[in-house]
Amino acid sequence: QVQLVESGGGLVQPGGSLRLSCAASGSIFSFNAMAWYRQAPGKERELVAAITSGGSTNYADSVKGRFTISRDNAKNAVYLQMNSLKPEDTAVYYCKIRYTDYWGQGTQVTVSS
Repeated sequence: QVQLVESGGGLVQPGGSLRLSCAASGSIFSFNAMAWYRQAPGKERELVAAITSGGSTNYADSVKGRFTISRDNAKNAVYLQMNSLKPEDTAVYYCKIRYTDYWGQGTQVTVSS
């Protein structure tokens, strides 16, 4: 059974930073692309950033230059460093193994003064 557990969310002021972590159980992690999604109230879930097993990355236009996705295959973990946060980044952030139905439970990020 594959499990993904996110952590690191919270309340931060505009312009601040947060680092989200996703810990994965199971041996498939290192062979799969990973991604972070987010869902704001009343909006559809959207892809924020993705990283392949080899480390290639891509980002939503709205977060380019502010967010950085990374992974540590030895620790079965993927991270999302979020800088220069804006109120519109407020959402529940989810970790996902791409091209599968494996999702984490989500972690709330709130950007507000």
